[in-house]
Amino acid sequence: MNSVIDLLMNHRSIRKFKPEPLAPEQKKAILGAAQMASTSSNVQAYSIISVTDPLLKKELAEFAGNQAYVEQCGLFLVFCADLSRLRNVTENCGEIFHQNTESFLVASLDAALAAQNAAIAAESLGLGICYIGGIRNVPHKVSEALRLPELVYPVFGMCIGVPDQEPSLRPRLPMQAVVHENAYDTGAVLEGIQEYDETTRRYYRERTGGQTDLSWSRSMADKYRLPVRPHIKPFVESKGFKLD
Repeated sequence: MNSVIDLLMNHRSIRKFKPEPLAPEQKKAILGAAQMASTSSNVQAYSIISVTDPLLKKELAEFAGNQAYVEQCGLFLVFCADLSRLRNVTENCGEIFHQNTESFLVASLDAALAAQNAAIAAESLGLGICYIGGIRNVPHKVSEALRLPELVYPVFGMCIGVPDQEPSLRPRLPMQAVVHENAYDTGAVLEGIQEYDETTRRYYRERTGGQTDLSWSRSMADKYRLPVRPHIKPFVESKGFKLD
């Protein structure tokens, strides 16, 4: 093991922050690390909105489901998939800009890769982070608030700040349920899930003082028994993305 792996293995989401802003050099280092993330064919198809206006943070917290830590964290970033910049440079070179589902995926993945670099950089500085998928609850309102142009959509937000809590590590699926040697092994996945259900039951019982007895399978079934955010496809299409 080394310090980087130790850092990765101790990741946890922080949802309570001290009321302390980040130092300018911390913010610069985090954003610089984000920009050094891998990117498909160097397209760099993402943009980052750094939200510092208190009123705007409050508004985004409400849009994300009244998650108070969006408003309270030292720095809130919104990672966006961005094909607008690529369209501009393509057309400036006298070419027609073509985009499809692949380019939509590339932009979304580029945003995610940049965000994970930012997360690791922040944690290496002793800060805490929390991804905010709730930014997609009402993406049209977020888009309007951040004045996102056509071909730019908010993928997720990220809270960064000085932690004011030390939550326990959330257990992950056994490696056998995730990593396969040469070919997918469904049997190993099912065995791993059975083991993980018992692990998560213990985790929730300990975390809630015995008030919650919930398996991973049950929580996932509850989450996916109905469509999740079915408004996303029409929204991204309204922003000019072609999913074909």
